[in-house]
Amino acid sequence: MPIQNLLNPQRVLCQLDAVSKKRVLELVAEQVAGTEQTLDEDQVYTSLLERERLGSTALGYGVAVPHCRVSGLEQPLGCLVTLAEAIDYDAPDGEPVDLLFVLLVPPDATQEHLDLLADIARRFSNPSYCHGLRGAQGAEQLLNSALAAA
Repeated sequence: MPIQNLLNPQRVLCQLDAVSKKRVLELVAEQVAGTEQTLDEDQVYTSLLERERLGSTALGYGVAVPHCRVSGLEQPLGCLVTLAEAIDYDAPDGEPVDLLFVLLVPPDATQEHLDLLADIARRFSNPSYCHGLRGAQGAEQLLNSALAAA
């Protein structure tokens, strides 16, 4: 599934103010549940938090890809986030995170989940792609930057 199919303008948060990993996940859960009627905010938040407890989803270089399976979801969806200030995210390189791509998938989408994670990790390992996202001045520009390089 191409990244274009995972994102929409309502699931792009530019220069979000959040002071912790938990707060970012809470705000993302609120945003996603607010745009997807079949999802429960608490369930999304709890699922993301439980996945983080297994180990940080930070990739390094200021990037994290929080992801989880969510009941009630019929197809994968994403939420792209840049932060106003980088936060500690227990990254393997010790660098704070300011760029996140949150991926939610249906419970039975095992192979698709793995394929999407690989594609997202590949994109976000490209420094020029990340630089373009970090330079966005608003949600529309952030979405356009994400899709232009897709």
